[in-house]
Amino acid sequence: MPDDGTWDRRSLLRGAAVVAGAAAAAPLLGGTARADAVGDADALFKAGKFEQAGRAYEEILKKDPANLHAARRRGYVGLLSNRFPEAENYLTMALKLAPDDKETNTLLGDCYIRQDKFALSAPRWEAAGEDAYAKWFAAVGGDAYEIHGDVARVPWQQVDPEPQIEVSVNGGPPKLFSFYTGAGWLGMSAEVAREAGLRPVHKVRSDFEGHIMWSYYGVLESFKLGDIELRNIPVNWSEPESPDDAPVRTNDGLIGTWVFYHLLTTFDYASGALILRRPTSEAAGKVRADARRAGAKPLPLWLAREHMCHSRGTFTGDAGAGTGVVGVNLGGVGEILAGMSGETAKQLGIRTDGDRPIETFGHSHPTVTYPCYPKEVRLGDAAANDVYCESDPNMPVNVPWPFGPGFDAIGHFAHCFYKPYNVTLDFTAMNLYIARGKAA
Repeated sequence: MPDDGTWDRRSLLRGAAVVAGAAAAAPLLGGTARADAVGDADALFKAGKFEQAGRAYEEILKKDPANLHAARRRGYVGLLSNRFPEAENYLTMALKLAPDDKETNTLLGDCYIRQDKFALSAPRWEAAGEDAYAKWFAAVGGDAYEIHGDVARVPWQQVDPEPQIEVSVNGGPPKLFSFYTGAGWLGMSAEVAREAGLRPVHKVRSDFEGHIMWSYYGVLESFKLGDIELRNIPVNWSEPESPDDAPVRTNDGLIGTWVFYHLLTTFDYASGALILRRPTSEAAGKVRADARRAGAKPLPLWLAREHMCHSRGTFTGDAGAGTGVVGVNLGGVGEILAGMSGETAKQLGIRTDGDRPIETFGHSHPTVTYPCYPKEVRLGDAAANDVYCESDPNMPVNVPWPFGPGFDAIGHFAHCFYKPYNVTLDFTAMNLYIARGKAA
C-alpha cells in the first residue's frame, strides 16, 4: 500500500467510479476544459494531496485570474501548512474578487490570528459574520501571546479520564486545567475568571450539549505553565444560564491548540508531562535531532479551521489498508484509540459491533457510534493492533466548509493511542514526530 493518501486496489476501483461520476457531471458546470481542471484540482485537494492540488490551482489561475474558487482554495493550501505570505497572497486575491465572500474572509481571518495580527483579523471575521470573534480580537492590543521563559516541563496530575496539569491564571493559586487539540482557544470556568478579575469584551448565549450557556470573551494578562508564561492572550469562559443547566465540571479550564501552536510542544505521554519550549531555531533543531536519534521520521502536520491538527495515517481491516489524512487529537477524554466514519469502516472491512450503540456527542451534537476493531491503526511508525475504536455512521468522510475542513479524512487518532509514545508538534516546520518511550 503506497503512502500517498489512497485506498487499496479494491477501494481504488470504487474511487474510480466516483471520479467517473464526477467527470460525467462536468457538463453541468459548463462542459468546458476549465470545469474539468477545477474538478481535477478539487479531487486532489479532497484526497489530501495538497501540494499537487496547489499546483493545479495555480495553473487554473494562470489561465483564469478571476477564478474565485481557485484563488481561495490555493490560499487555503498555503494556510494548511502555515505558509503565511503564500496564503495571504492568494486569499487577498480572492478577497478582491469577492469582498463579501464569507469563506475567504474566514480563511484570511484565521491566517491573521495565527500570526497574532488580531487588528487585521477583526474586520475579516466581521465580514464573515463572526461577530464574537470580531469583537474579541479587536480587543487584543499590544504583543499577544508574549512568551516569558525558554522551556518548561509540566507534569500531569492525572492521565485518565483526561490529562490535567497545574497552571496559574493572572498569578493566582494553582488550577487544574485539561488540554485538547480538538479545541481552539484557552477556556476556563466562570469562577476562575472572576478570581482572575477578568472582564468580558463580548458575550454570547448558546446551547452546548443540551445546556443553555453564556460564553464570555476577554483578554488574559498572564497564563503560567511551569517555567513558561504567556501574556496578553485571548481567553473564553462560560457559565450556565440557570443551575439546572450546569454541566458536570471535571477541571478548571481547557488549553486548546492556539496556545500550543505558539510553542514547540511535546506531549510526553510515556512519562506524563508536557514539555513546552520557546519556538526558536535552536529549540526546533534540538527537537528534530532528538527525533532522528529516536528513529522518528517527520510526518506532515496540517492545521485546518483554526485549530484542527491533521497528519497522514493508516487504518487496516479485513478488506485491506487505507492511508489518508487523519485528525490528530492530543489530550481530551476517551477510551478509544481512534475514531472513524462508518464509510471508512465499511470500505476497509473493519469489524464493527452493531449490537452495542454508544449514545454520545460529536462537535456538541448528539450522535450514535459503534465499537469497532481495526486490525491495525498506524501513525508513522507508531501502531496498535486489534484495538478498541469507534465508528460513526453519521460522520461523512468529507465535511465541507463551514462545518469542516473540506477534505477527506479517514478518521482520527485519540488520547489512548499515544500512551506508549511522546508526540511533538513542530508548527515552525509543520511536522509531527512520534516516538516510543519517554522524550529525551
